[in-house]
Amino acid sequence: MVDISNLTADEKRLAELGYKQELNRSWSGFSNFAISFSIISILSGCFSTFGQAWNNGGPIAISLGWPLIAAFILVIGLCMSELASAFPTSGGIYWWASRLGGPAAGFYTGWLNLIGLVAITASVVYGCATFLNTLIVTYWAPGWGNNFGGNPLVQTFILFMILMVVVTLFNIFSGHLMAVMNNVSVWWHVFGAAAIVVVLLLVPSHHGTVGAMFHRLNNSGFGNGTTGGMWYLFYVLPLGFLLTQYTITGFDASAHLSEETQDAHMSAARGIWKSILFSAIGGWILLLAFLYSISDPAAVTKGGGSAIAVIQLALTSKWAAVVLTVSTIGQFLCSTSCLTSTSRMMFAFSRDGAVPGHRLWSQVNKERVPVNAVIVSAIVAVILTLPALKGVGGYFPVAFFAVVAIGVIGLYVAFLIPIWLRLRQGDAFQGGQWTLGKHYKWMCWVAVIEIAIVSIYFLLPTVPAGVPGNALFAWASVNYTPIIVLGALIILTIWWFASAKTWFTGPKRTIDVAEVAAPAE
Repeated sequence: MVDISNLTADEKRLAELGYKQELNRSWSGFSNFAISFSIISILSGCFSTFGQAWNNGGPIAISLGWPLIAAFILVIGLCMSELASAFPTSGGIYWWASRLGGPAAGFYTGWLNLIGLVAITASVVYGCATFLNTLIVTYWAPGWGNNFGGNPLVQTFILFMILMVVVTLFNIFSGHLMAVMNNVSVWWHVFGAAAIVVVLLLVPSHHGTVGAMFHRLNNSGFGNGTTGGMWYLFYVLPLGFLLTQYTITGFDASAHLSEETQDAHMSAARGIWKSILFSAIGGWILLLAFLYSISDPAAVTKGGGSAIAVIQLALTSKWAAVVLTVSTIGQFLCSTSCLTSTSRMMFAFSRDGAVPGHRLWSQVNKERVPVNAVIVSAIVAVILTLPALKGVGGYFPVAFFAVVAIGVIGLYVAFLIPIWLRLRQGDAFQGGQWTLGKHYKWMCWVAVIEIAIVSIYFLLPTVPAGVPGNALFAWASVNYTPIIVLGALIILTIWWFASAKTWFTGPKRTIDVAEVAAPAE
């Protein structure tokens, strides 16, 4: 039995859910919001996957696609906020599914969530390495471009591994340090994005037209470049929505950091939906500034349709270097936050015995940081990104976009499961202080349908050369997302029925409390 008389309200809530306070609860509500806002990172996603939308749909996939998809994601976030308020624990997504649907639901949700988090971490760090490589070769030390046979993919991967080591070191130093970094990251993203918008509006000698910001493009290779008909509307354009769906993700971090956050039952709920809303508004303004700065769309397409091409065509060398530096620093800050969230999920899932070697990953050091979970998360992220060493034409890493898609599918399907279970429970669901009221009925349905549709699209080939049987087929162009996702599901299913269902019972209590008084509000 445990004496709970001296526990804080947060610790009592955690005890009610079956856990003792092991992590350092030093995060404020703002810090909790800050980590999700930092992981969403409009300075990362809007830059690194801009080309995905430009080539698959064109400006309209950005100008109209962003607010449309962001609205759906906000609904998903609001559904998750209700669950975070009811169950404020680390590894929240998995815990919610276990509580509402039993061990099997928790097992699948936890693994999908963990796979998604590792992939998102890998993609953000790799994106940061890509921008850093461009900065070094173009502006800082051109001689670097001659290294490793002049292969930019190898150069980028070397920088990727270096950045992963640095990000890991930051994470293992102190949980409180990460809270401070996330607070700094918020303001870097706010003022950095605002500064970039101002630069793109004032510095270029020529701008595009407002009408051009809503044009259609099809550089995907599908449908013979048509911008009308079924191919464009139901295949090409939805592929462009990856920009929004990828950028506005990772907001489950607010739930994963619940056990380190004060007043978590309200702070985590607010952190989720506020980070989505503010990122959606800020990201849209930033992307519209990108589009408005484009005076020569054909030149952007020739440059691969990337944000780097947009910036270098619109700005002088000096200003382009400034903008890319602001973005790269933002991506680095996002990377540290991503690894924090991933490691906390690894810690929580291992605490309940679901991960091989769980005793190692569930340990915390004297600073109450799960160091082993941080390190193994970083190592797996590097392994997952190894295919990015190969690319189309020696420079286009299709594997990077596959990692992005894996992250999107893994995270959002993990979100879908507890949302569906909450919907199925109906009015019997016992919510926390933050609830959707009766609105849960339509909101949960919208969330489930949107996630199901998006997940299907991101399993599909992104270029014709990635379609088996195509005359241009090349393995370097294959979207290996289905191989990873479906392969993981098959392995998990075999593992569950062959072994896991006999020993995995869901969340394990780490505190034995005879009676926990209701915490004072």
